[in-house]
Amino acid sequence: MSIQDAAALPTTPASKSNRKFLILLALVILADILLFDRKPGLNLFLFANAAAGGLLICSRSRLSVLRASAFLAFSVAASIPLVETASWAGIAISLLALACVSLGACGLLPRQWTRLALVLLRFLLDVPQRPFRRTSYRRLRHLGKPPSQGLWHHLRGWIVPLGFAAGFLALFAAANPLIDKTLRSIDLTFLLRLLSLWRIGFWLLVAAFLGLLLRPRLIRRRADRLLTVHELPKFKEGLFGHAALLRSLVVFNALFAVQTLLDLTYLWGGASLPDGMTHAEYAHRGAYPLMLTAILAAAFVLAAMRRGGPGDGSALLRGLVHLWIAQNILLCLSSILRLDLYVEAYSLTELRVAAGIWMGLIALGLFLILLRILLHRSNEWLIALSSATLVMTLYAAALADIPAFIARFNVAHSREISGEGISLDLDYLSTLGPAAIPALDTYLASLPADQDVRRVREALQWQHEGRSADWRSWTYRAARLDDYLRNNATLAR
Repeated sequence: MSIQDAAALPTTPASKSNRKFLILLALVILADILLFDRKPGLNLFLFANAAAGGLLICSRSRLSVLRASAFLAFSVAASIPLVETASWAGIAISLLALACVSLGACGLLPRQWTRLALVLLRFLLDVPQRPFRRTSYRRLRHLGKPPSQGLWHHLRGWIVPLGFAAGFLALFAAANPLIDKTLRSIDLTFLLRLLSLWRIGFWLLVAAFLGLLLRPRLIRRRADRLLTVHELPKFKEGLFGHAALLRSLVVFNALFAVQTLLDLTYLWGGASLPDGMTHAEYAHRGAYPLMLTAILAAAFVLAAMRRGGPGDGSALLRGLVHLWIAQNILLCLSSILRLDLYVEAYSLTELRVAAGIWMGLIALGLFLILLRILLHRSNEWLIALSSATLVMTLYAAALADIPAFIARFNVAHSREISGEGISLDLDYLSTLGPAAIPALDTYLASLPADQDVRRVREALQWQHEGRSADWRSWTYRAARLDDYLRNNATLAR
């Protein structure tokens, strides 16, 4: 099935419809066992891969064993960060992997890898429209599929056997006192707990999520094509014509040259700043605005250097664009240096780590834009590489123990340990959670008499030991910390 035919509802035999219903029911039950009212951990990894297996079983077309195994292995590899610890980055990567498995099981994956990012985007954009789309009994009738193959078809087959079984059981209870006593002794209060509103809502949410994966659709591209055909000439001749682009690039390069020279003088050259201004203040005021500047510059370059536009056929414009991209990459590197200077003065935080990663991604994205222009590639190629870079970065961030790294960095660079910088911020370290315990032990090894640090360390250990002991909430990171605490029990005294 091609991507353009994704909006059509395929005809499937009744056996496949029954299989989908049973797989959906089994996965909802598994989600209740693994996830409901449980702390996230190993249960997320198990459910994600069980869902991937269910999607492959319900494949519209018969998949070979090798292809199905490859999809399942891909899902397992993508969800490994959930074994390390339950994080939003790990959950996002696992959901993207499930979306890929869903599209692959339905034959909607593109043959060219550069189109995968746009296909995933079309899949995600179609999700909000699902509740408002008329699913169409008429569409089912048009495809010749009997409407009885819905939920009622699955339920009505149980009415007669369950009804007669209940009648027979009542007669047996009246005739046999042992059966009657056994039935009376059954405690049905657990059904009241089972049928709570929260639990039913959880079932419905999981069923809706799995329903999107079992019947993936892609938003149509026809409207986008019409927009491109009718509005591109006006757009090209107006705001982004040759004259406008030339003047813009000349002005932008001049403005960026001033900023670049200032950074080369004060940041890279180490020149003294005016009285009353420190390098930390200079760095802090520039890091985030310059990051936004680079993002806006990237958007402008993409609009200016689109295929068939004035920038695509002018050597002068291409040269100015190359110069401007180079200045933007240097701007991103300056932002990273600014952030580094600020961290040296005011310690490290999770927000500053995220900002550093984001700045690196922007610099790499600008480099990819330059490659796209030099190699005469399409925006589709650029989007694919940029998306792959973002996903790999999220994957690495989900595996890395960033709170522990921050705690070790701040302890090692604190005034009490290194003799420079600022005093250790215990309030912030306590917000990092139990991952900060090994770093605090390093601090206590040098200054064992510091009672404030010892109290924070004890509080974090109690927090770790008070976590859920359920096997479903197990994570490899917590298990490593357990081993560390057992091997270093004397440090807590």
